[in-house]
Amino acid sequence: MRMTEEQLAAYLERRGVAGEPTVVDVSDPPFAAPPPTAKQALQALGRLPTGTMNKTERSYACRLDQMKHAGKILWFGFEAIKLRLADNTFYTPDFAVMADDGVIELHEVKGFWTDDARVKIKVAADKFPFRFMAMKPRTLKAGGGWEVEEF
Repeated sequence: MRMTEEQLAAYLERRGVAGEPTVVDVSDPPFAAPPPTAKQALQALGRLPTGTMNKTERSYACRLDQMKHAGKILWFGFEAIKLRLADNTFYTPDFAVMADDGVIELHEVKGFWTDDARVKIKVAADKFPFRFMAMKPRTLKAGGGWEVEEF
């Protein structure tokens, strides 16, 4: 339905609204999106769905595949295990790896650590009988490869 300005003014007068209609700017504070939290600012804009590897994880999966063909590991799986740490709190390591000696290792691949991720892997390492390891890629300037941290 379209109204002329006169029809709109008459309608507003009948409704008891005085004055001219106001235009609302949706970028003003009550309508603007809240600023991101510190954690959200660190996260990528397009989070990958569960079960999809990022670039660093794909690179590490290639390394694991090479180790499997060399006979150094027997098996590995991406996000194959989910551990319950507490009520509504879970930890899903990036890779579950069976070493050639039969020991199950859980590998976490990180470009950088957030506090909650480090706490979860430490709690999981205290609670479960697996070998927990974190892998961080080294820059080519530093010689390449992976830095390994055991928990």
